Amino acid sequence: MEEMMNLAEEVKALVEEKRFSELRVKLCEYNPADIAEAFGELGESIFSVAYRLLPKETAAEVFVDMDPSYQKTLIDVFSDYELKQVLEELYLDDTVDLIEEMPANVVSRILRNSSSAQRKTINELLKYPDDCAGSIMTTEYVNLKQEMTVEDAVTHIRQVAINSETIYTCYVTSPGRKLVGIVSAKDLMISPLSTKVEDIMEQNVIFATTHTDKEEVANMFGKYGFLALPVVDTENRMVGIITVDDAIDVIKEEAEEDFTKMAAMTPSETPYLRTSTFSVWKARIPWLIILTLSATFTGMIISSFEASLSACVALTAFIPMLMGTGGNSGSQASVTVIRGLSMGEIRFADIFRVIWKEIRVSLLCAATLAAVTYLKIFLIDYLLLHSLESSEMLTVPIVVCMTMAVTVICAKLIGCILPILAKKIGFDPAVMAAPFITTIVDALSLVVYFAIATSIIPGLS
Repeated sequence: MEEMMNLAEEVKALVEEKRFSELRVKLCEYNPADIAEAFGELGESIFSVAYRLLPKETAAEVFVDMDPSYQKTLIDVFSDYELKQVLEELYLDDTVDLIEEMPANVVSRILRNSSSAQRKTINELLKYPDDCAGSIMTTEYVNLKQEMTVEDAVTHIRQVAINSETIYTCYVTSPGRKLVGIVSAKDLMISPLSTKVEDIMEQNVIFATTHTDKEEVANMFGKYGFLALPVVDTENRMVGIITVDDAIDVIKEEAEEDFTKMAAMTPSETPYLRTSTFSVWKARIPWLIILTLSATFTGMIISSFEASLSACVALTAFIPMLMGTGGNSGSQASVTVIRGLSMGEIRFADIFRVIWKEIRVSLLCAATLAAVTYLKIFLIDYLLLHSLESSEMLTVPIVVCMTMAVTVICAKLIGCILPILAKKIGFDPAVMAAPFITTIVDALSLVVYFAIATSIIPGLS
């Protein structure tokens, strides 16, 4: 990060001093992603000048890596000729991503400066739902025929490589565009020139369909170590490929989305420092309102046992500890299960295995925490703080420790079951994380606490 700040300062100084030749040479020493990051620290007038100094291909790569707000700024200052040049260098999936981020007037300008063939393909890609493989694929791939020789294939690759997103994996299709095999560039390089492609291709092809969930696609990259994955339609016709960089973007996007939902916020694609105060407020306040109102239930429970608390005031001091431990126990289980669901390690069919594991874990945790709680009450509350009377030491520790054990067991079961059920009925499991589960467990721990207290401590009703 410090290096990028230094580069940004150097770019600013060179632009202000109009040492453009020196700046062009300097920028060519850096990776396009680093240049895009450095440009993000510059003002509009500075980075738009510096951008125009980049070589054509580098400029396109930098443009793809830029934040959408900076892309819009550049498009606004571009002439139609400059915009057309950039669009010609972009792969179609990057163009589609760009269009999805831009306002309507900018989209119209982008489409107007695209060729008719590009517009047709872009419109086809935009028809796919945002959460499926079709929305992140590109149609620019190397397509080979079975009857080609290795020599023919290499010649073909040289002709189309400039417009293909990857040439490391080539796809073999039948005359009806049906996917029949794949062949790597390595296989082509080490095979005799007269060898037929069908003799060296891999026929057991792993692929995705256009409507496969993109999170599932990303998991396939992790499982099989692919650089690219073919995408077919319902009739097994080859329609595009998804490359590993797109899969990484999906993983990052899903992780950020789950993180924000688990923290009770609405997901946002804008970086924090570039998000307005109003937007941050809007993302956070709905869940805060829901959670605030849900606390009404815990308040009602405490109010209903007001007489019990008056009869044994010492019980009040342990309420925060019990609620906090219950919430934390539920969150541990839910986060573990949500991760397993997102990684494909846990399915709905595994629900009883998950429950059995969490029962055993919760029993061990409950026993440990109950023992620690008893020692804490005896050493700190009774001996050190003298907040408990000798008569209360006969009943209060038993009530608290029993409640602790029951709460931990219930919390862990709730924490593991709710995300799996949410996934089954089509909800995002991340919603069932810390805030939601904590609210349920808080109410449950109070009910258990007062039910045990009234049954053990004499005089409570």
